[in-house]
Amino acid sequence: MKGMALGLLVVLLCAGCGQRQSATSNAIVLIVPYRYANTWVFDDDRRGLVREAFVAGTPELIDKMVANIPDADKGFRLYFSATPFPGATHKLTWRRGDNAGNWYYSEDFKAECWLCPGLFKYYRTAPKELHVKAEKK
Repeated sequence: MKGMALGLLVVLLCAGCGQRQSATSNAIVLIVPYRYANTWVFDDDRRGLVREAFVAGTPELIDKMVANIPDADKGFRLYFSATPFPGATHKLTWRRGDNAGNWYYSEDFKAECWLCPGLFKYYRTAPKELHVKAEKK
């Protein structure tokens, strides 16, 4: 379970996302990624995201994070926050931005992942850290 953080996560987040929106009022965000077309995706109706795909290293990190979660491909809970929270199992550290998204590093997995501009659907600016927890739905 140690590798769960990188999703989002990790958070977070995806390929081809659109414009920036105001940051979420919640300190901890919950999404429910699932497998579709051989990659991890998630939906967030409140932000207009449907089958938003994780790309560029993030699917591989999610695979490691959910290795011990039964039926994760059918959906699992992925919590993420720019601040530490009780139960968070992983941390992603901001490395650099590029023209479209931001690169984060997982010390747990010794790997980078890219989060697309969809990140700005949750944060006004790219957080320096993302704290993550994955668990069974």
